[in-house]
Amino acid sequence: MKYNKFLLALPVIMICAGFWEGCSTVKPDSTIEYISSDRLVNKLEANRRKIRNFEGTGSISVKTPSFDNSASFRIVIQKPDSIFLTIYGPFSIELAQILVTKTNFIFYEALKNTAFTGPVNDDLLRNVFKVNLSFNDVIDAFTGGVNMSGRLYKEPTSFDVVQDKYLLSYVDSLKNDVARYTADVRDLNIVEFKSADLQGKEKMLSNYSDFQIFETVSLPKKIEIKQEKEGQYITIEYNNISVNKNTTTIDFSLPDDADVVKW
Repeated sequence: MKYNKFLLALPVIMICAGFWEGCSTVKPDSTIEYISSDRLVNKLEANRRKIRNFEGTGSISVKTPSFDNSASFRIVIQKPDSIFLTIYGPFSIELAQILVTKTNFIFYEALKNTAFTGPVNDDLLRNVFKVNLSFNDVIDAFTGGVNMSGRLYKEPTSFDVVQDKYLLSYVDSLKNDVARYTADVRDLNIVEFKSADLQGKEKMLSNYSDFQIFETVSLPKKIEIKQEKEGQYITIEYNNISVNKNTTTIDFSLPDDADVVKW
């Protein structure tokens, strides 16, 4: 019976081993105070939840099978339900302003002085942001957050320390998914998130770098998200970021002479 159980467990063991790309656990550095997996997940999620509002300027590059472009932008996020994005062209010419909440949106094309309004749905988000992401995923993408709320009370399938990184993995056989999180042991920042199926085929890969502290919140200034299967590639690089400022507001209003089209 024990032998049969081992045979049943062997495929999962091999999958996890392959997913970690052959990494072997390295003896931890005795000068660092390591924490348990549950404390690590709590700290990572607590850092993400510290963000009440967010404002940033920088550049964004989006490449999909139907879209390939880059631009400078300004974004204001008021959690939990508002995103205000301004896109600029050459010489800082304003091209578009986009206000999205969980229920409604306004898309204003400055050069045509035309606004499109209507209810929010998945198709709308894909058309506006050019990528297949949910509303909350868009917020996390722009703020460099990785949602760990579903991991708070769940033991990881594996938890290791490799050199200066924590490695956590969660295997979900029902969803055919293996999720891997790589976090820095000193700063407790997630530097990579990877999702793959049980056969090891990558679904999503996100990388986070150039971390800085903003109002006690550690955030990356460079974010790279790749969804190979869907051919989606996003790179966000910030020049300036401010977090949890009382002065951060969404000051969007349409010109009186704008044409308004109901979506």
